[in-house]
Amino acid sequence: MSGLDLRPVGEDDLHALIDERLDPQRRRLVEAWLAERPEQAARVSADRETRLRLRAGLDPIAHEPIPARLRIANLQRRRQKSVWRPVAAAAVVCLVLGGIGGWVTARGFGPAPVASTLLSEPATQDAVAAFRTFVVEAAHPVEVRANEMPHLVSWLSQRLGRQLVAPDLRGLGLRLMGGRLLPAGSEQAALLMYDDDRGTRLTLYSRVGTAEGRTVFRFAREGDVAAFSWVDGGMAYVVTARTAETRLLAVAESVDAQVRGLPAPKGTTQERP
Repeated sequence: MSGLDLRPVGEDDLHALIDERLDPQRRRLVEAWLAERPEQAARVSADRETRLRLRAGLDPIAHEPIPARLRIANLQRRRQKSVWRPVAAAAVVCLVLGGIGGWVTARGFGPAPVASTLLSEPATQDAVAAFRTFVVEAAHPVEVRANEMPHLVSWLSQRLGRQLVAPDLRGLGLRLMGGRLLPAGSEQAALLMYDDDRGTRLTLYSRVGTAEGRTVFRFAREGDVAAFSWVDGGMAYVVTARTAETRLLAVAESVDAQVRGLPAPKGTTQERP
C-alpha cells in the first residue's frame, strides 16, 4: 500500500480524468472520490461529453491533407534562388510550422474554449475572488508596481518556485500595473494586474498545480465578471476581467503563448527578470 498515491483529489486530477491522462491507480481513487460527490461528478460528465463532441466533430478534419500552399516543396519554390544556409533552412521550417499551425488553429485544433456558467474550479473561484477584492482598490491595487519589473517577477518566481513571465499585453491595449502574492491553500499564487485607457482592469492569476499536462481553455462567468482558465506544465492560469468574452479569449491566447515561450503576438514582448 505504500506505493499508493493518496494525495487529495484536486482540480488538476479532474482535468486529467477528463483528458484520459490518469494512471489506472489514480483514476480509481478519483472515480471513488467523485462517487461521493454528485455535483462534481455531473460536471465531469458534462465536460467529458463536450470533449467527445469536439473530438467527433474534428476527427474528419484531422485526416484532411495539408493545403498545397503549405507544403514544403511549394514554399521552397516561392523563395528566391539563393545559397541555403542553416539559418535560412531553419527559417523555412519555422515558416512551414507556423503556417500549418495557423491552418490547424483556424480549423479548430487549437486550445478550444469550453463554455461553463459555474465557477466550479477552485483556481477560478480564487482568481475571481482576488479580482473582485483588488480591482476596486484605488491606492493599493498591487504590492509591487510595474516600474519594479525585475524585482516583481523575481520575487513571485522565488515564492512560487517556478520561473514566471509577466506577459506584455500592450498589443491588446493593456498595460501592466504590477502584482502581488496571494495565499492558495497550502501554496501561494501570483496575481498580476493590467489596465487600459478606459479604466478596465484585468488580472492574471497563476499558481502551481499537480498535473503536468495541458487542458483546453475553460470559460466561466459570474455576473459581470468573466474568466478563462487552463492548466499547462504543472501551472494553473486564470485571466479575469469585466470585458467581452472575445477580448478576454484574445488575452488568454496571448498569455498562453508567452508563458510557453512561443513567439508573442505582433506588438507584444515578454518581460523577464
